[in-house]
Amino acid sequence: MAAGTIRFWAAAKSAAGVAEEPYAAATLAEALDGVRQRHPGELTRVLLRCSFLVDGNPVGTRGHETVRLAEGGTVEVLPPFAGG
Repeated sequence: MAAGTIRFWAAAKSAAGVAEEPYAAATLAEALDGVRQRHPGELTRVLLRCSFLVDGNPVGTRGHETVRLAEGGTVEVLPPFAGG
C-alpha cells in the first residue's frame, strides 16, 4: 500500500468539497473506492465522467485495478472541461 495525494479539479473539486486529500492504496481502483466511501453522492456520479493522471501520466482506458500507485504519488481527477 502506498500513501499519496488525490487532487480534484473543477466539478470534482466542487462535489468533493476539497481540493485534495490523502490516499492510502495500492491501485487507482482502491484509491477511488476510498474516495467514493468518503464522498458518497454527487462525486460518485462525477467520477464516472472523469479522466485520471497518475504521477503526470494519463490512465486512459487501462483498468483502474491495474494502475499501481507509488509512495508519495499524485492522482489528478479531471472532469471534462468546457472548451477543450
